[in-house]
Amino acid sequence: MTNVASLDVGNTVLGHPRGLITLFFTEMWERLSYYGMRALLVLFMTDQVINGGMELTDVKATAIYGIYTALVYLVALPGGWIADRLLGAQRAIFYGGIIIMCGHFTLAIPSTKFFFLGLLLIIIGTGLLKPNVSAIVGGLYSLGDPRRDSGFSIFYMGINLGAMLGPLVCGTLGQHPNYGWHYGFGAAGVGMLFGLIQFWKTKKYLGAIGAKPISSGNTSLDTINRKRGWVIVGIFMSLTIITYLLSINGLFLLDPIEIAKKSTYIIMITTIGFFAHVLINGQLNAQEKKRVVVIIALFFGAAMFWSGFEQAGSSLNLFADRYIHLELNWITLYSVWFQSLNSIFIILFAPIFAYFWIFLARKNLNPSTPAKFGFGLIFLAIGFFIMMLASQIVVTGEKVMPYWLVMTYLFHTFGELTLSPVGLSATTKLAPKRFAGQMMGMWFVASALGNLIAGQIAGDFNPMNIDSFPSQYATIVLTSVGAGIILLIFSKPLKQLMAGVD
Repeated sequence: MTNVASLDVGNTVLGHPRGLITLFFTEMWERLSYYGMRALLVLFMTDQVINGGMELTDVKATAIYGIYTALVYLVALPGGWIADRLLGAQRAIFYGGIIIMCGHFTLAIPSTKFFFLGLLLIIIGTGLLKPNVSAIVGGLYSLGDPRRDSGFSIFYMGINLGAMLGPLVCGTLGQHPNYGWHYGFGAAGVGMLFGLIQFWKTKKYLGAIGAKPISSGNTSLDTINRKRGWVIVGIFMSLTIITYLLSINGLFLLDPIEIAKKSTYIIMITTIGFFAHVLINGQLNAQEKKRVVVIIALFFGAAMFWSGFEQAGSSLNLFADRYIHLELNWITLYSVWFQSLNSIFIILFAPIFAYFWIFLARKNLNPSTPAKFGFGLIFLAIGFFIMMLASQIVVTGEKVMPYWLVMTYLFHTFGELTLSPVGLSATTKLAPKRFAGQMMGMWFVASALGNLIAGQIAGDFNPMNIDSFPSQYATIVLTSVGAGIILLIFSKPLKQLMAGVD
């Protein structure tokens, strides 16, 4: 790949390639649309038909939510492949953005008949756009470029800025009494439109990076592989369309609750099979096998963390809407605003955590990656312990003050900052070279698995049985603490298996 900086050395902004600004705002607008819609999704599905909602049960709505968010992560794998083999990353981003925009505008149509079509379009579009934006960011810098980590940090801020603004803009419109759900969904589409315009106007600063599919050097072979690739895509899309048409016409019934359960089992079995294949048939040396064992431990630790953390858009979102005092003396809150807290805390605390790890490293006190995963799960547990206390008040028939949920999101953010960037970095360093891409794919699979489980956990919070809430939160607390302690106990032997990788 050609480095943008090498195309025009002076073409920089704040010392970084100008293409970083293009990708920063593209990702910001896409995340605004995604998180703006996500903040409304479960609330819309569970709201009464008379209010414009779908009037689904909590268990069905959260199952759909879990499937949707899981697929968003899973389609990143074929989305990256399509960009590499068929379209090129730049076209994949642009076409993906168009599909996402169409999905949001489809959701804006005041008819539930178009609901699942809208979700399907957003899933497909996100799969094309999301992984390839990040890939091009990496392509802006050579591997040894000292600006690389800083560039990704700036890009990460764009993600969180969009995630913060989405619930505030789309969520407010969706819950506003003078507008409604479909205005919020429409606003998400407008946000993606702005992202597309911005990308098209400034993509020249990306140069040749991702402009074309990756070539093998054999033109005839590339042509044959491209044709085969399009056939595969065509077959997959045809099956998807047929399934959708059959389901909306009642000829093929899909039960989201059963789909979520079976998908969880399928992903877990597939994951175990994949890792077993790599260890047995991957022709790895002893050191590589040890490192893969660490990746396995981190995979299941991450899946467990996301299963709790992703309650944000489902059970915690419903809790905010139903059990939080939103009418305060000086302001009336919208429940969707709580969905912006995580991104606000990320923006505030990410630099502090980054400095903290450096500070500990200088003192030779920096915890190992498995230990950080353990602490991340314990932070998650503390957040749910706060929810357990809050739910004890709710059981008495009282609503609780907003600070309970604010503190929960604060500790969950601490958990994310302790686990997520560390896990991503560790996976890139621990993965055997022959399986580097596949191991990164498994990181997305861990998130998908966590989201599927999250939807099912959320469905267990029955609003007709709020007396069970404290014990349910207590179960999550004990499970998270237990997993965290296990990782801390085994952090030393796992660190030894890492064989020198920090």
